[in-house]
Amino acid sequence: MSKARVKAALFWSGGKDAAASLHQVMTENVYEVCYLITTLNAEHRRISIHGVREALLDQQAIALGIPLKKMWVRKSTNEHYEMQVVQVLDELKLEGIHHIIYGDIFLEDIRSYREKLLERHGLTGVFPLWKRDSEELIISFLEAGFRAVICCVNANALNESFAGREISKALIKELPSGVDPCGENGEYHSFVFDGPIFRQSVKFFKGEKIFKPLDIKRTENVGAPVEGFWFVDLIPV
Repeated sequence: MSKARVKAALFWSGGKDAAASLHQVMTENVYEVCYLITTLNAEHRRISIHGVREALLDQQAIALGIPLKKMWVRKSTNEHYEMQVVQVLDELKLEGIHHIIYGDIFLEDIRSYREKLLERHGLTGVFPLWKRDSEELIISFLEAGFRAVICCVNANALNESFAGREISKALIKELPSGVDPCGENGEYHSFVFDGPIFRQSVKFFKGEKIFKPLDIKRTENVGAPVEGFWFVDLIPV
């Protein structure tokens, strides 16, 4: 008689690290992923930070066959974010879900923050990709058959030309020195549209590129390069 899987939910950004985590969890067959949890900007109805439209997120969930829990954020404060997280966590506990899966790789402070938040609410964090080598991880992701496009780049790390490009082994070799191959330090974010865990690929076309400057009040260094992010608008077919 096979052992029952542990019920869990996975924080889903729509990007490669979340997809790699889900793939590993499904392969190991220890956890049953009952929900994907995604944070969205309530005003623009796009995935937070990634800038991907809600409609494409919905198509991903359909292709994966896993229900979504959408966490709407209306203010850019950590207090507001935590309020929304706690609400979702309480809903999950009511369904007997006590394990939360994340796609973090090596950022100790981020993992510590997540674990402390979960511990306060009687939940346990699961980190399938933890301490994996970034280059090995992205290569194995591609060799598994996943396909992903870069939807956002930090202008301090990468130039506009990387936004909208499909991730490939050739692109990884082009990354400047100091840029993590998985973009773990926030150098870039991605949208996964096909792979071994997808029932069908998610169809889209690329729209315009948009630069969003960071809202930083400068009192010195006038004339310095403006900090911000390049986004490519991915439009559902």
